[in-house]
Amino acid sequence: MEANPVPAMERPLLEHHHCEGESGSWAFFGLDMEEVKMQMKIAVPMIITNVCQYGVNVVSVMFAGHMGEHELAGAALANSWALVTGYVVIIGMTGALETLCGQAYGAKEYLMLGVYLQASMFVTSVCAFLLTIFWLYSEPILIFIGQDADLCAMATMYLMCLIPGLYAQALLHSLTRFLQTQSVVIPLTMCAICPLILHFFLCYLLVHHTRLGFRGAALANSITLWLMVLCLILYMKLARSCQNTWGGFSPKAFKVVGPFLRLGIQSAVMVCLEYWAFEFLVLVAGLLPDSGMNTSLVAICVNTEALAYMVTFGFSAAVSTRVSNELGAGHLHKAKSAVALTLKFAVLLAATIAVLLLIGCNTWAAAFSDSWRIKENFAAMTPLLATSIFFDAIQGVLSGFMDRISLRHLKSDMHPIIYYTFLYQLE
Repeated sequence: MEANPVPAMERPLLEHHHCEGESGSWAFFGLDMEEVKMQMKIAVPMIITNVCQYGVNVVSVMFAGHMGEHELAGAALANSWALVTGYVVIIGMTGALETLCGQAYGAKEYLMLGVYLQASMFVTSVCAFLLTIFWLYSEPILIFIGQDADLCAMATMYLMCLIPGLYAQALLHSLTRFLQTQSVVIPLTMCAICPLILHFFLCYLLVHHTRLGFRGAALANSITLWLMVLCLILYMKLARSCQNTWGGFSPKAFKVVGPFLRLGIQSAVMVCLEYWAFEFLVLVAGLLPDSGMNTSLVAICVNTEALAYMVTFGFSAAVSTRVSNELGAGHLHKAKSAVALTLKFAVLLAATIAVLLLIGCNTWAAAFSDSWRIKENFAAMTPLLATSIFFDAIQGVLSGFMDRISLRHLKSDMHPIIYYTFLYQLE
């Protein structure tokens, strides 16, 4: 045993040594059934968890949409604005936990996971407070950038009811990453499924049986997110699996805020640039003639793409956990094999989702709106949307791999060039 072990976050992620059985090319490895089992145990529950967590937003927009095109447009604009200016910042910042907790777990420094979790909850809560102040001025900002005034008023009413949920997001994503890096995924899934089921009833009750109207869908959103947080906290308190990684509140958390911010800001920049590229389309749609219909239509496309990405993100979470753990244990060859396997599964799943969307586009559009105009135009856009979903799956897995080998700076450089130079030139 080493006399003075080096902390996990100070070790090099890729050590240059030869691993037995390693070949020159790893992109075409066969299926390692042991690795398949390990990834499926993480990926499948995480896919369900991600779909359920994001599905809360989508279900709320669906309930608002069935009240009319104008309500759908207002809820869609508010949801996109909340995502662009709030949620993605929180999601990006908590990305640092995947690296820090993943490698600490692989290096058997278990108590450090709880310390990193506390640092994440503190930083993201401060971010949520600052973002709340910004949200209070959303209506004049949206009008300033050219959005329809009536649509902005509707969106702002919806957005104000999402503010409590912003603080829930700060805790929820921190807790999710904390448990995910320990491969504790079944409880994550159960703590996402049960509140989502309840969310349908909450939306129906608040939208149709109170005076809140479409704002009830937003309030139901916030309530459901807090239920998810409370479920995860209760699990952490009762589960034996968290006893080794949660040692209670510690002042050490403030000492690791600096390292957390260095990784978190890089991750947030990358995530923001990626999400902004798509959510920006909703704002552009609001500048077009018939802004209500166009905003609704583009928002359906963006939400569909996001839900599909949640499936890929489950595999991205699996490869992030596996790569972090193997690198922390010094197993470079196994980390490479994990990436190759995940990429194969992601491509297969993305192709399946794209085909199902092409077949059932009318049924899917009907879940958001009864308007025949929206259904007709969505069907025309479906081939492009399906193509985008397929290629987005590949980049999602590769992004997860680059995160774990500390190449966020490269991603941060690449995304502005690809998304904002090439993509919008096509549009």
